[in-house]
Amino acid sequence: MKKLFILIFLSAILTQCIAVKSKSTTSTSPISTQKAITVNPITNNETVPPKLVVGIVVDQMRYDYLIRFYTKYGERGFKRLMENGYNLENVHYNYIPTYTAVGHTSIYTGTTPTNHGIISNNWYDKYEKKSIYCVDDDNYKTVGANSGGNKSPHRMVTTTVTDQLKLAQNSKGKTIGIAIKDRSAILPAGHTANAAYWFEGGDEGKFITSTFYMNELPNWVKQFNNSGKATTYLNETWNTYYDISTYTETLPDNNEFEGLFKGKTTPTFPYNLAELRKLNGNYNLLKAVPSGNTITTDFAEAAIIGENLGKSDYTDFLAISYSSTDYVGHQFGVNAKELEDTYIRLDKELERLIDFLDKEIGENKYTIMLTADHAAVQVPSYLNSLKIPGGYFNTKKFKGFVNEITIKYFNSNEIVENISNYQLFLNKEKLQELNLNVHEVSQILADEIINFESVYKTVTAHTLQTTSFNSGILQILQKGYNQKLSGDVLLIPYPSTISRSKTGTTHGSGYAYDTHVPLLFYGNGIKKGKSARYYPIVDIAPTLSNLLKITEPNGSTGKTILEVLK
Repeated sequence: MKKLFILIFLSAILTQCIAVKSKSTTSTSPISTQKAITVNPITNNETVPPKLVVGIVVDQMRYDYLIRFYTKYGERGFKRLMENGYNLENVHYNYIPTYTAVGHTSIYTGTTPTNHGIISNNWYDKYEKKSIYCVDDDNYKTVGANSGGNKSPHRMVTTTVTDQLKLAQNSKGKTIGIAIKDRSAILPAGHTANAAYWFEGGDEGKFITSTFYMNELPNWVKQFNNSGKATTYLNETWNTYYDISTYTETLPDNNEFEGLFKGKTTPTFPYNLAELRKLNGNYNLLKAVPSGNTITTDFAEAAIIGENLGKSDYTDFLAISYSSTDYVGHQFGVNAKELEDTYIRLDKELERLIDFLDKEIGENKYTIMLTADHAAVQVPSYLNSLKIPGGYFNTKKFKGFVNEITIKYFNSNEIVENISNYQLFLNKEKLQELNLNVHEVSQILADEIINFESVYKTVTAHTLQTTSFNSGILQILQKGYNQKLSGDVLLIPYPSTISRSKTGTTHGSGYAYDTHVPLLFYGNGIKKGKSARYYPIVDIAPTLSNLLKITEPNGSTGKTILEVLK
């Protein structure tokens, strides 16, 4: 009887404890949005999502810039991210073409052009029979200037990680995209962004937007545009940050492989911007010098304050793209003193931004992801001077070569409707008129254009639709092929073969010099370390999604990089 009494007593106490625990649990707000604390089921530790995620894309940054200029960097910019965050050393783009719009889209959608639909910066629309630009949209108008704002992300057919964050938070939290280039601001911010702002050059010198987002600029943007910062920067002289004699990582300042600004007779420091702007597009010049990155940081900080980012119960997302590095790279190449100085100065911008985040958001309350939208090739003429293969694709000569083929085989010079982005688009109406089979014509063209001097590989759209390439350059080409939008015959030039003048550089290929980019994670939820494992660029969006405990973008084909996450 005594034992029975003890059992009943203990049972009553246990029941009361469960009831108290249940009451405590049910009185807590349901975990339906990002403002809730999540519990890691493995460690059982409570984790608080970041107040702000800052996605940084450096336009045209090769991975080796982290290493080559390392001794020139301070301790609180690139080095802080590398040493106190997670440094992924072997990240590559896994598709062709490696262009700006495609790179920004792939980073944030977690997939390739096969799925997300942004197949280039500009491409031939075989339905509208004209060349189109990735973010042009005549359904919308410019806000903040006279032109340059009829834009939207409508051609991107999948969601971004920024979209998924909005969906997870029931449209709470803010998403803002900022860049010098319109496409670099619009595409990362996604379809649900509160705003995307980009810099309109020419005679404007302002950050603008589109009626896709709003009908009037916020007061903080108006104040920024009226501050005169753009004019101030263009009244300066661009000289090297350190003594130029210490810039031993690059070629001599005056060399034949660099392009010239109009008004300059040599590609050498110093650059009197106040004089050069007169012949170089006025405010467009700001895009092409390091000050373009400086004003981007200025505007990003103004956005954080003006929009109170990181201050609510929800996670905000700020997508920043530093575009001026791309303009400098195109103009001067990857071995120029100008490029080295641009990255030394960008390091200072990152230091300024990170210190600002520490102050405004709070240490460990934000997460940074930094990568690049593509890398770049060594100037082919410079490679040739060292007896390394490389060259220049003569587009005009190639079009004549194709014309000769179509006349020879089909007695017509109207078979090919357009040649662009190393793709041939066939004239389907003409083929039907001549009773020609599109697959047979495509294969003949592929078999013949392989004989052109700069062409390394060719493949037809039909082959890409019916064959799965599991490795090599054709696999990379296949991941960039979009059945609905791409051409009928695709070609790949030889390595280090580009379509441009013999000074400066470009990008777009599937070779390592274009695909290998940095990837750094830092801050809330991120481990400290580094890895030499291979990861494709499409793994970024799933990793951010996992960090934020949200669903991946709806076209995502990447995987979570588990080793970077706490």
